[in-house]
Amino acid sequence: MKSTIGILSALFMLTAEASGQNSISALRQELLSPRTLQTDTVWKAGSSSVFPKKKSQGSAVFYSLLLPGMGELYADDFGTGRYSLAAEVTLWLTYISYQQYGSWLQSDARSFASTHSGVSPGGKNDQFFVNVGNFDNVYDYNDKKLRDRNIEAVYDPSMGYYWSWDTDANRQRFRLLRISSDKVNNNSRFVIGAVIVNHILSALNAARLVRRYNRNIDENMGSLQVEPNLLLGLGRVDGMRVSYVQHF
Repeated sequence: MKSTIGILSALFMLTAEASGQNSISALRQELLSPRTLQTDTVWKAGSSSVFPKKKSQGSAVFYSLLLPGMGELYADDFGTGRYSLAAEVTLWLTYISYQQYGSWLQSDARSFASTHSGVSPGGKNDQFFVNVGNFDNVYDYNDKKLRDRNIEAVYDPSMGYYWSWDTDANRQRFRLLRISSDKVNNNSRFVIGAVIVNHILSALNAARLVRRYNRNIDENMGSLQVEPNLLLGLGRVDGMRVSYVQHF
């Protein structure tokens, strides 16, 4: 009787062990099967639905070169970009003012020369009016060029290049007006240079801000992944793993 019970007990234990092994094997196959592995449950930093995306330095530079301040706005730091934008507006207003004022001075100077020297302003270049302010009349100018053997620079009075000042004082006044208009126009060119520099500085600042923005994402946002990773030990399935990666 005891031997019968022992045999039955041994058979039961073997059956239970085989059943347990079959269950573990089935669980292992189910976890490893591509059909049941839920890859869409992975949660990673950088997902647009959870974490902000990194920004492009190239885009930031392009926006600032196009309009200072826009690159900083793209980098989420318009606090510094607003100064670049304000400088841009101020520089262009200054340029327009210089151009307008220089044009007025030039027009007044040439009108004054036409009245007091009989010069015809139409179709003449700037160098012609420099000569008008430096010589009492076209004949004195031509004599000087002939003495210098610079025949190509001689003017033909019959072709509209005549002038003769009524007084030397008026010639000097015209000369001062012309110089003033030239200075104003030259200042407007310096303003254009400042505009270009402002674009470049804004672009460099925008690139720096984007680099800092992306670095903050890397430093402050880790990478959280939930994945079915089998921990195998001596052929056993122990569970699953949740991984979190933090960059320092």
